[in-house]
Amino acid sequence: MQTGKTFKPYVSPEQNMPEFTVKSVVTGALFGVLFGASTVYLALRAGLTVSASIPIAVIAITLGRRFLKTTILENNIIQTTGSAGESIAAGVVFTLPGFSVPVGR
Repeated sequence: MQTGKTFKPYVSPEQNMPEFTVKSVVTGALFGVLFGASTVYLALRAGLTVSASIPIAVIAITLGRRFLKTTILENNIIQTTGSAGESIAAGVVFTLPGFSVPVGR
């Protein structure tokens, strides 16, 4: 690490920037449902899934900045919410079919 340089964060502590807003949570939930459904379909069809965290982050930045006028902190909430929803769907799709297998036949 270089000495003599001070760290300057992208969002300073003095700056009042919106983060946890209704539009960020709703948009993240919509992305979670959309990518969760596609993950479930892919998992049931092909037997594997891919992580949707990066596509959700890219879409949140591009669409959020252009149409919703979101901040970088709101984009973080959108990506986190969407990724969590997609991950839960992937966990369910691989666990739930195991409950329907009859035992002892």
